[in-house]
Amino acid sequence: MRTFRGTYTVLITPFTDDGKHVDTRALRKLVDWQIEQGIHGLIPLGSTGEFLSLKDAERIEVAQTVIAAAAGRVPVLLGTGMEWTDDAVARSREAQQLGADGVMVIPPFYSTPTEDELFEHYRRIAESIDLPIMVYNNPATANVDLKPEFVERLSHIDNVSYIKESTLEVTRVRDIVELCGDRMTVFAGILGYESMCVGAQGWVAVCSNLIPKWSAELYECTAVQRDLDAGLALYRKILPIVRWVGGHRYVSASKAGLAMMGLPAGEPRAPRLPLPGADREALRRDLAALDLLNTLS
Repeated sequence: MRTFRGTYTVLITPFTDDGKHVDTRALRKLVDWQIEQGIHGLIPLGSTGEFLSLKDAERIEVAQTVIAAAAGRVPVLLGTGMEWTDDAVARSREAQQLGADGVMVIPPFYSTPTEDELFEHYRRIAESIDLPIMVYNNPATANVDLKPEFVERLSHIDNVSYIKESTLEVTRVRDIVELCGDRMTVFAGILGYESMCVGAQGWVAVCSNLIPKWSAELYECTAVQRDLDAGLALYRKILPIVRWVGGHRYVSASKAGLAMMGLPAGEPRAPRLPLPGADREALRRDLAALDLLNTLS
């Protein structure tokens, strides 16, 4: 079983110009470039990958394309979160059959389950597969908040070994590390630099769709070498891109930025809207300032 550490890109899903199909050629190019740039891992079928806007056949197509293109060079975790536990179990089993190295599982995002219900949800998934599970805490979208004390309880389930912590409370990273020890490895979901300063061993990043090299280097500086000054300098350099893909623009700005860099990936699927024109020009200026325009052409 592989150990996961580093910066993992939660990949966008490229679409054709008409938006009706997955652009597998663009996806393969994106995967190859990410790995060539030094990214440590890839996570397709997450929120940034518009997993809820994909048909079942498209979802499998994305998974197969990323796993085949990565070819074992870096770990690939598939997002398998679903509202019904049986569906999450089925998708997690499917991920194992497709050759994924692990799964990332957001809690059921409508029914607001209790902690006992959540524990049973993750226990059933864990018992159904032999892959490591990354729990995904994102209360802003899941309507469920996996607080450190409950994460400690989850850490006693075999296979539940990682968490993507996506709140703005960096003290949660500190508390999970203290409560769980080596049973649970924390990946930042939003505050990459800040979380690694207090014990996170990875970062599930959106910005690394556009800047994989610098995003991976931030992990190396901060979490591995513990050169916090160098990490902070790099963090300040990439902060404009981090901000662009934060909040509601995480899909639209990522896709617009990739197009400006030379990798058209289509537009987000409705109800998401493309990045507005004024924002596109501002993003273009920030990419130009970092000398990133047309780097993928």
